Amino acid sequence: MLKDRLREGHPYPRGATWDGEGVNFALFSAHAHKVEVCLFDHDGMTEIERITLPEYTDQIFHGWLPDIGPGQFYGYRVHGPYEPDVGHRFNPNKLLLDPYARAHMGDLKWDPALFGYTLGHKDADLSFDTRDSARFMPKCVVINPGFDWHGQSGRNPLPWDQTVLYEAHVKGLTRLHPRVPEGLRGTYAGLATRDVLDYIRALGVTSLELLPVHSFVNDQHLLEKGLSNYWGYNTISFFAPDPHYAADRAESLREFKEMVSAIHAAGLEVILDVVYNHTAEGNECGPTLSFRGIDNVSYYRLVKDQPRYYVNDTGTGNTVNLSHRRVIQMVTDSLRYWADEMHVDGFRFDLGTILAREPNGFDNQSGFLMACSQDPTLETVKLIAEPWDCGPGGYQVGGFPPGWAEWNDRFRDVVRNFWRGGEGAGALAPRLLASPEQFDHQGRKPWACVNFLTAHDGFTLNDCVTYDTKHNEANGEDGHDGADQNNSSNYGVEGPSDDPAIQELRGRQIRNMLATLLVAQGTPMLLAGDEFGRTQGGNNNAYCQDNPISWINWDFGTRGKTLIRFVTWLTDLRRRLPILRRGRFLTEAYNAELDVKELTWLRPDGVEMTPQDWDGAHCVGLMLDGRAQPTGIRRRGADATLLMVFNARSEPVELTLPSVSDQHWRLLVDTRIDDGGAGQTDRHFSPGTLYPIADRAFALFELLPDAAPA
Repeated sequence: MLKDRLREGHPYPRGATWDGEGVNFALFSAHAHKVEVCLFDHDGMTEIERITLPEYTDQIFHGWLPDIGPGQFYGYRVHGPYEPDVGHRFNPNKLLLDPYARAHMGDLKWDPALFGYTLGHKDADLSFDTRDSARFMPKCVVINPGFDWHGQSGRNPLPWDQTVLYEAHVKGLTRLHPRVPEGLRGTYAGLATRDVLDYIRALGVTSLELLPVHSFVNDQHLLEKGLSNYWGYNTISFFAPDPHYAADRAESLREFKEMVSAIHAAGLEVILDVVYNHTAEGNECGPTLSFRGIDNVSYYRLVKDQPRYYVNDTGTGNTVNLSHRRVIQMVTDSLRYWADEMHVDGFRFDLGTILAREPNGFDNQSGFLMACSQDPTLETVKLIAEPWDCGPGGYQVGGFPPGWAEWNDRFRDVVRNFWRGGEGAGALAPRLLASPEQFDHQGRKPWACVNFLTAHDGFTLNDCVTYDTKHNEANGEDGHDGADQNNSSNYGVEGPSDDPAIQELRGRQIRNMLATLLVAQGTPMLLAGDEFGRTQGGNNNAYCQDNPISWINWDFGTRGKTLIRFVTWLTDLRRRLPILRRGRFLTEAYNAELDVKELTWLRPDGVEMTPQDWDGAHCVGLMLDGRAQPTGIRRRGADATLLMVFNARSEPVELTLPSVSDQHWRLLVDTRIDDGGAGQTDRHFSPGTLYPIADRAFALFELLPDAAPA
């Protein structure tokens, strides 16, 4: 028996660590009485031995077992008080997943035995259930951390000012991809295929932002309706890649690393969307799968004076307690693991405000944020917050500390609304400058403002110009799910239309918004498929749709190919013209030495805007003069002078091109021309020329030396 050779082991590192001769097990619990590690046979179904961890050091139960190693299936049983009224929910009848497990195997099978209480009991969760849950639980797997990175030294960091994010779902990106081998579609290995990565690279994207890949649970109520938690925002392990995305589930860890290696070899970054704000265990009526049974009081925020109940700032039933030192340690250990061992380049934090919420509210000097700022690994990776949640004081755009970037939903809403004729140029102007009223403080840079038009949550860009209202019938929630306000327009027909005029206007509006995104200061983020007009049929909350509604359809036709060329042209302009991604916030200050202003707002007649001109304005020009940059800062293309015009009026305007002696203007982009950017740059215009800007159209010009060619 293995337990006869058990040694005390060490309280660190946490989890199950193989040393070549055996495995050290270490589990934190501040309130448990005893912890047993349960070993399972090769199929994960039969428990072959149950061993009590012999030592307890600094609230860590630990022990070392010889002659077991990689591939060993295991789980924990944790003994302690079952007193829900004071927050304790220990139940050793429930097999628990190791919070630090590096790999999982098997599926969660929903059964009443998963719950710590007896379902249907008159006292609900106050009752105590004695059924064994082991055969319904996935199992943790001891791993061999070794991997050949083929000479890659580690992460592949790119400067923030060069970053173009591309949000994608591991499965949805390749599930229908015709050039990915059938058996690899929808997997880590499928995403790593050369055709996929070559396409993303050619698009001008620098960084793949992947929806959650941490091991997660499919909700019981969704499975009962034939649906699933497709997006994956239902994490149960912060260290294990979800095996469902692996072509070979037994090799999910290796396959994930191979994917990262291939993405880096293509010159791209990997950003992970991470969910540290809640877990899949839900509220007091949820299952006991891991944290609840290990130390409920430590891992979760409980209602003050009513610790039977959970604080629900996430809207999902529970909230992870990021005020507890061991929980902060677990999250930062997880982040370092993915950065150091898995070579991930950065993280996007779902409902990030929660991570910084202390008992008295949001605090940008919270324990978690301070831990990140002093960590030598985490201060070098990209950290992106979704700066809102549904809790008190939950909207905090611009409120995170220096070093963090944040999603800016104000950019999304204003740009959509401006182009459909809603908010005016006065609301648009600061969005084009990286929203300085929110981000220009404490030395933060424009890149901290992550601009986006669409994301996984909401309409696709095509659907923004195709539907007035959401169409979420497939979700089975009677239309109660998903946002009701989308700042969208169908331009005359709800859904697809064969009317050429409607098709042309919709296409132009898509180009307008994409151009606005990619010429604005800040960090742009594209939603995968928007570059060729992907649709979800008007579903703006496809979280449960693991089917063609959510999967990207790569059969996008001629229109899609033209739009791809347009996006590629814009990302190339952004790369070649650093003035579009300036490393500091632009100002309207006059540079007397150079006799220039680095930015000037213009009316269509070429005259500088006055305060009165902004009232009700829906057409505005913005001239950026690169000559006004600080002395000593010179990069190729940084001193360019650009003129961009945003006309959201329903009628065309004549633009007077500003007069500059011995120079002329070259057209770079005109969204009324549906040619993907081709054939536009050979058009040159003298200063003072009247250039027609179509109704609801964008144009971009570059100032060049010498007179315009005849």
